Amino acid sequence: MKLFKSIMLGAAAAATATAAQAADLPVAPEPVDYVRVCDAYGARFYYIPGTETCLRVGGRVRTQFVVNNVLDDGNWGTRDSDGYSWLARGYLYLDARTATEFGTLRAYASMYWSDTNGSTSATMDNAYIQWGGLTAGRLGSNFDIYTGQVFVGVVGRDWSDKTLNQLAYTAAFGNGFSATIAIEDRSPRESGNYGGTRMPDIVAALGVSQGWGSAQLSGALHQVYPNTAFNQTNTTGTEDSMGWAIGAGVKFNLPMANSGSNIYFQGFYADGALSYMGNQAGVSDYATNGDTNTGWSLSGGAYIQATSTIGLALDGSYSDIDVKNNGNDVTRWAIDGSVQWEPVSGFVMGADVGYANTDTSNVGDVDELLFGVRLQRTF
Repeated sequence: MKLFKSIMLGAAAAATATAAQAADLPVAPEPVDYVRVCDAYGARFYYIPGTETCLRVGGRVRTQFVVNNVLDDGNWGTRDSDGYSWLARGYLYLDARTATEFGTLRAYASMYWSDTNGSTSATMDNAYIQWGGLTAGRLGSNFDIYTGQVFVGVVGRDWSDKTLNQLAYTAAFGNGFSATIAIEDRSPRESGNYGGTRMPDIVAALGVSQGWGSAQLSGALHQVYPNTAFNQTNTTGTEDSMGWAIGAGVKFNLPMANSGSNIYFQGFYADGALSYMGNQAGVSDYATNGDTNTGWSLSGGAYIQATSTIGLALDGSYSDIDVKNNGNDVTRWAIDGSVQWEPVSGFVMGADVGYANTDTSNVGDVDELLFGVRLQRTF
């Protein structure tokens, strides 16, 4: 009996010692999937943990104060119009890219939230997918060439500048040459009372970008489709027609100035597709008998990086629209200039002033004079 007890006590002691030694052994930690830097697409990209997709997250905060048209026939001339517009806006940017055997697969989204004079809104700015030469989603029109140099742009200038839904294919030929064909949503290009959507716009562009600068030639087809109410009263003209537009622009870098300095020129002609030449006056694409209205615009601008922190910019445009049947042709010219200061990388402060004159035959002209200041931090 004593022998049995001794054996049992020895076994228990051995088990206890073994367990203690096992508890003292180091345990391998669970693997941690740390965020890794992705340098394939430039700075500030990181791999999404557990994937081979690189993500860049960014944002922007902007606030600006604009003194609206101060002339006698402007905002300050009537009690019920806002004399100033005070904006605060926050942006979010998301850029995800993955390498595939057919090229980079990219998804990009940007959105912003605004408060202007106490009125808030949320806006989807861009949302598109790119794969090889294919682009699908919402971004700037392929017809657009140069959309301004100034920091704020308190007055509108007459050129094509639209963000819209599209499906496009771009072929790169090397040495900076490329060609694009696209179908784009007609809705943002409608000027006048249109019926429902039927045919998207067709856009094509040829471009080149090299060390000296860049150039582009653009063309578009646009269905002019007045609504039912117009067609019921229009007994002499056509119900709908095909509008079109062409544009060309060139930008020259200015190596004799600081890096980033350039000058550009562009021109547009439109028949029944006035959005493509700017149409800041808001003239309808069609006249009272259904004929298409025509117009053209010329514009140009310059940006000079005066010092490493100070930039100077100037934009100007002139447009002429021929309105059929009623003789109310419209001419408009506008000029806008700004100075901006970037004391810290990503933080810019600037001031802007703009003037425009719109002259309508048989009606008279309207002048605009506006001032603005902006603070902006991009990260």
